[in-house]
Amino acid sequence: MTIRVNRRAALGIGTVATAGTVLGAAAPASAAARPRAAATPAEAAAQVAAGYAQETARAGGNWQAYVSVANGSAAPLVAVADEADRRIEAYSVNKIAVAVAVLDKVDRGLLTLAQRVDVTASIVIPGGDGIFSLDGAYPSSVTLGHALAALLTVSDDTAVRLCGLVCPAAELNQILVAKGFPNTQVQPVANPNRFYLGTSTPRETHDLLRKLVGGTLLSASSTAFLLGLLRSPIAFTDGVRREMSSTERARVATKAGWFDTARHEAGIVFDAAGAPVLTYALFADGQAGAGDFGATHPAVQARARLGRVFLTAVAGLAGVGPAHRAAVQRPSNGG
Repeated sequence: MTIRVNRRAALGIGTVATAGTVLGAAAPASAAARPRAAATPAEAAAQVAAGYAQETARAGGNWQAYVSVANGSAAPLVAVADEADRRIEAYSVNKIAVAVAVLDKVDRGLLTLAQRVDVTASIVIPGGDGIFSLDGAYPSSVTLGHALAALLTVSDDTAVRLCGLVCPAAELNQILVAKGFPNTQVQPVANPNRFYLGTSTPRETHDLLRKLVGGTLLSASSTAFLLGLLRSPIAFTDGVRREMSSTERARVATKAGWFDTARHEAGIVFDAAGAPVLTYALFADGQAGAGDFGATHPAVQARARLGRVFLTAVAGLAGVGPAHRAAVQRPSNGG
C-alpha cells in the first residue's frame, strides 16, 4: 500500500516540541493503539500525530489534514499538517462556510432566523441527503433557522438551495473572502441562487473553525447557534464522535462531507469547561468502498478511531479561549 503521508508531513515539522516527542522514544508509532491522557500539549500533539499516521496508513487512499492542540497562551501546536494548503473539493464540510455567510447577514440585520423561506417542489433535490426530500408535500415553508438546522445536523442538500435564496453564490463568496478565506468558496452555476459546495483547504477550514470559537467570525449569538447545531446529538456521529458517550459527543462540534470517493470531516473538541482544546480538518478520498456512505467505510472507520485518540489525548488539558458550554439535550417521551 502506498501512503501519501510521511512523518514530516504528519507532524507539521515546524513545531519542534511536538516533532521531538514523536520522533523520540516518548511516542512510538504504536501510541495510537494505547490512547492515554497527555500531560502536556506537546505530548497530546505527539499522540495525535502518531494516531493520524497509523490510521491513515490503515485506511489507505489520499489524505489531506490539519490538526492543532491548544497550548496555553502560546500559539496552538500543530500536530498534523499533511498537504494542508492543497485546495480540494470540500463537499458538505463547506456547509459550515455557507452557514457562516448566512449568519453574517443575520448579524448585519439583513436577515433573521425567524423569516420564512419557501420549500417548493422545484427546489427540492430528489433523493438528496436530509429531510426535505422526504416530506412528499409541497409547497411548504420553514424558517431560516430551521433550514440552517437541517443544513448542519442531517446535512440536508435541499437546505443548501434554501440558503442560496437568501445569500446568492457571488455574495456568499465575497463574504468569505472578506473574512479571510479566499480558498473556501462555493462554485456558482447559471442560477445565481444556486451553487455547488465548492472548495477549501485543510488549513482554511481549520482556521475558520478557530475564528468561530474565538469569537471573531460571528456575533456571540450566531456563534452559539452554529456551535449548538454542530454539537447536537443528531449531528454526525458515524465518524469522530462514534466511539463516545453522549456526554463526550456533546464536547465535539463536527461536520462531515461525503460525495463520490471522498469522506471528509472537520470540527472542534472542547474541554469539560467548554473551551476549545483541539481543532481538526480531515479530508480523505480514494479509499475502497466508494459506494459505502455508512460507518463501515475505511476512512470513516479511521476517523472514528482518531476521535477516540483526540478525546483521550487532550482529556487532561485545558482549552484556550472563550468557553462554549453545550446545551443540555435529553431524549423525550413526548407528552
